[in-house]
Amino acid sequence: MSVDGWHTLLVLGGIRSGKSEFAESLVADAPTVRYVATAPAGDPEDTEWATRLAAHRARRPGSWTTEETAANPGRLVEVIAAAGPNETLLVDDLGGWVTVLLDPAHQPADDTATIAELAAAVRSSTARLVLVSPEVGLSLVPTTPLGRAFTDALGATNRAVADACDAVALVVAGQTAWLKPTTPAPAHAVPPAATSPEAAPSRAATPQTAAHQAAPAQAVPADLGAGDVTLPEVLTPAAAPVPARAASDEPGTGDWAAPTMALPMIATGLVIQPGMELPMPDDYTGPQAVDRLATLDIPGAGLGVLEQVVGFAAATQGTSTPRPWDAVRVLLIQGDHEGGASAGATPGESSRRARQARAGRGALARLAAENRAGLQIVEAPASAPMEERPALSADEVEAALRYGWRLAEQAADAGVQLLVLAACGAGAEAAAAAVLAATAGAEPPTVLGRVVTEQGEIDDAAWMVRCAAVRDALHRTRRSAREAKDVLAELGGGDIALATGVLLGATARKVPVLLDGPVGTAAAMVSRDLAGQARHWCLLPDHGGRPGVRLAADVLGLTPLVDLRLDLGEGATALAALPLLRSALTLAATLPVHPSLGGPDDEGDTGERTGTGDRIGDDGGDDGRAEDEPDFAEPEPAGPGPTTVGADEPVFPGRRAD
Repeated sequence: MSVDGWHTLLVLGGIRSGKSEFAESLVADAPTVRYVATAPAGDPEDTEWATRLAAHRARRPGSWTTEETAANPGRLVEVIAAAGPNETLLVDDLGGWVTVLLDPAHQPADDTATIAELAAAVRSSTARLVLVSPEVGLSLVPTTPLGRAFTDALGATNRAVADACDAVALVVAGQTAWLKPTTPAPAHAVPPAATSPEAAPSRAATPQTAAHQAAPAQAVPADLGAGDVTLPEVLTPAAAPVPARAASDEPGTGDWAAPTMALPMIATGLVIQPGMELPMPDDYTGPQAVDRLATLDIPGAGLGVLEQVVGFAAATQGTSTPRPWDAVRVLLIQGDHEGGASAGATPGESSRRARQARAGRGALARLAAENRAGLQIVEAPASAPMEERPALSADEVEAALRYGWRLAEQAADAGVQLLVLAACGAGAEAAAAAVLAATAGAEPPTVLGRVVTEQGEIDDAAWMVRCAAVRDALHRTRRSAREAKDVLAELGGGDIALATGVLLGATARKVPVLLDGPVGTAAAMVSRDLAGQARHWCLLPDHGGRPGVRLAADVLGLTPLVDLRLDLGEGATALAALPLLRSALTLAATLPVHPSLGGPDDEGDTGERTGTGDRIGDDGGDDGRAEDEPDFAEPEPAGPGPTTVGADEPVFPGRRAD
């Protein structure tokens, strides 16, 4: 089954029930979709049927490919059986397929055997597969032999395919009921025809699948007082990752190597490699949102550097009026590095931090609860001493990248609007410094932060050991390739590889990411060589005073928004700044237009105004001024220059006349 609880789904529904629109919404976020059309062309004089087919074609995005199977009912079985694990298929619908199956032109045909072949192909399919079919079990028994043959064959098909699929949904009057499993799968985008963006429900209320549900309710620790912050929603991965270095497992096997349904297809067949084409944020809505801020009724100079947040949210949401992020998930990646990279670290400290977060304690968990954010703790494979040998094997890097991608898919399918990337691990900062040195040509001492003990003291001896480990690792790999996967294998290790996969997967699913700390920024440096679009979906609230983060931000073109210099652990600073970012988006979305540009001038006046200051629809009646009061005339300038502005001359965008 796929990360959201199914990879084969049957969507049933009556005529005009909305079943096709719902099925299309389920695969709308897939990078590529193969649409399998089963309906025959029909009578050329049947204009109504032709109109229906044209409407279906018009709804399909231009990136989708279409395959017709009406000429041969056996072709549908071939298409499903041949589809690979990285493909997404939408079959619409099985009613058309049965119509062709019963066509005398295709006889003799064993209907029962052909239906069984279809069910077997669905059951063994490795592709992400959505099938649409009319539900005929609720209708009257037809009065003609041909009608009864059709309902019998379609009913048998629906039963066989439903048994073969992971999930079955029934759409009635645009409403979806999940028949299999009974736990609802994640709600997806409402079809555009059903509602307007303004009326769409908040994604924060989207139900999650059983694989994404929070862990069982946790008891509040006894030392928490009544006034303390409530515990965050701690999420459990769909399947706990198998430690890559377990003696009983082969590298790259188990859940780490499970298929990922939304990975893009590459010409060579590899799915994660340099040069991937992933989505970019909208080029136009970001600048439009920033320009729109100049028209709002904001006192003073406006939002300052927080205008960047509005532009970023607008570009990633695809609207010039972005909304605050409601559904937020924190991904805490815990993975240690052996050898000199972890000099000065307390043994077992990162594991204690991870357990603390699971229990709802510590800075990260408290801030997650305060921000109403879910918290997911993921264990990365331990990394070998990079100064002695590669931190990970090539298979382990590939598995970690895929698993990180899957974590981003989980979040997107659960309706998450923003990911916060966090990490805790002994030696993580030294590994990040090695990655920066390899990808940006930096000197290790300049990007490696000071080592601070639990007592708050600076440990220069441990810092020198870390610098030596990074230096030796770079010397060992001086003749090695500097490709992204090679850097992760030789220097980065499990946590940075997994974080890189998260960034790539989030980019593929158009989910923005808040970076905070060396692991996240090092992953961003690596991800730019795999897909240059990834950095455009990242936002850096603060550099935290870390030299490596500053350098990575400079190279990636990410401008830190604040300079709080908090040191609460990677991810905590982003959560501390999140309310400020949300406040900026709230103001941008809710403040009215300035009265001089047509907005209301007081609580009782909501009329739109023209360029002369009159309300639209004003009949010229008493406006509160004395009849003999002269109109205001602007004095002519004393110096040289134009003294008038023509009526047809445009007003400069982004400026407001005071």
